[in-house]
Amino acid sequence: MSAYLDAVAQLEQSVKGQGTGWNAISAEYAVRMQLQNRFKTGLEIAQYTANLMRADMAAYDADSSQYTQSLGCWHGFIGQQKLISIKKHFGNTKRKYLYLSGWMIAALRSDFGPLPDQSMHEKTAVPALIEELYTFLKQADARELGGLFRELDAARAADDQAKVTATLAKIDNFETHVVPIIADIDAGFGNEEATYLLAKKMIEAGACAIQIENQVSDEKQCGHQDGKVTVPHADFLAKINAVRYAFLELGIENGIIVARTDSLGAGLTKQIAVTKTPGDLGDKYNSFLDGDYIQSADDIQNGDVVVKANGKLLKPKRLASGLFQFKAGSGVDRVVLDCITSLQNGADLLWIETEKPHIGQIADMVNRIREAVPNAKLVYNNSPSFNWTLNFRQQVFDAWQAEGKDVSAYDRAKLMAVEYDTTELALEADNRIRTFQADAAREAGIFHHLITLPTYHTAALSTDNLAKEYFGAAGMLGYVEGVQRKEIRQGIACVKHQNMSGSDMGDDHKEYFSGDAALKAAGKDNTMNQF
Repeated sequence: MSAYLDAVAQLEQSVKGQGTGWNAISAEYAVRMQLQNRFKTGLEIAQYTANLMRADMAAYDADSSQYTQSLGCWHGFIGQQKLISIKKHFGNTKRKYLYLSGWMIAALRSDFGPLPDQSMHEKTAVPALIEELYTFLKQADARELGGLFRELDAARAADDQAKVTATLAKIDNFETHVVPIIADIDAGFGNEEATYLLAKKMIEAGACAIQIENQVSDEKQCGHQDGKVTVPHADFLAKINAVRYAFLELGIENGIIVARTDSLGAGLTKQIAVTKTPGDLGDKYNSFLDGDYIQSADDIQNGDVVVKANGKLLKPKRLASGLFQFKAGSGVDRVVLDCITSLQNGADLLWIETEKPHIGQIADMVNRIREAVPNAKLVYNNSPSFNWTLNFRQQVFDAWQAEGKDVSAYDRAKLMAVEYDTTELALEADNRIRTFQADAAREAGIFHHLITLPTYHTAALSTDNLAKEYFGAAGMLGYVEGVQRKEIRQGIACVKHQNMSGSDMGDDHKEYFSGDAALKAAGKDNTMNQF
């Protein structure tokens, strides 16, 4: 028997057991509502998605072609439409996640208005967006199941048993739109207690994976801007512990922590690490400090700080801001130490923020990390901050030049120019961009590829195109040709925006509650019928 019919039969017994007072209650309608509300709490979502993500991590360890992907979404509706689209085009949501970007919360979701990515927005906006995303994903479940229930009723009314059987199979095998969210907690929004408290709220909202970075919380900068300041490992590990305790307190024992290092582009530290013995973690951190070795107290000026490093007395260079400077060229070594340390102290995945999308550069670091932690794997930011076209055209140019190929027809500094778009070099660069994720998953240990703020850019681009046409000579044709006609022909669910907003589900509920007396919206005069 169908699992759906089984559930109806079981609930029917309970309903009948209540006597005549429940005569108006339909067990089948109640089961439908239960299926449309599979996840009752955010913690149920966090556990379900943690299990999914852990299974995907194991699958990737066995086969690097099984990498995962996500797009950053700044509103529940955007996340919902992404998952509806994925199901439409690919039939399932396997290995497809959502990413919650701190940058987009700062720019788009703060009560202060648009803010830079410096952790100045309200920390409560982070769990609020997680909850919003899952609210919209659950509504997508309810909407799709509602359509299947109406399809079942129509098949029964037509006495089409084959259609009934096929529709019951769809209901029994329904795949939820709820997928893992990798959620950005920035640098923890304060000390380790603040990090713990916020992590709890994020997990309670449904987050199974929390990404935290090793920048100073009150000096936090966007990973692709200058002025980044890192903290000693002990400080960062305390925050990793805080997130782990939050997961454990809430019963999500397999929650995922993504440890991000910004050391590649961060040349500053706010403090000198505590060290007790030569070669300990604090001593290693301090060994990267830039400065001058001194011979005596005569070399010390008023206010100077002196530490013992590498067996000598070092006077670190301190800026007017009070920050200390790292040695030039030490970024890669610091990244490797950061990553190994994080994985050996509770982190599950790594995030290395780089200045360009270069597989060789990433692989060099990952290979060194894997000497200490063989199954190390990355979440990687396929960032819109990179000029992908220029970067890859220059990579091809450099590779061809190294091979002795004639590149005299190209100006390396101007490879972004339209005139190069149809050249052999540009086509090769585009092919490398196309295969970047699969190649990097295979060669550089990248388990999860994400784009932090793609929907920020798509919203701006589509709005620009519509405004140009609608307010120009095209007028209403600008909307019809550029939007609605495409929606209809591409089968975009939102063309029926009343249905997307829940009007059909509302009608269903009215019928459940009021029977034949229900006043429903989906009658013959509903203009949505035109679609």
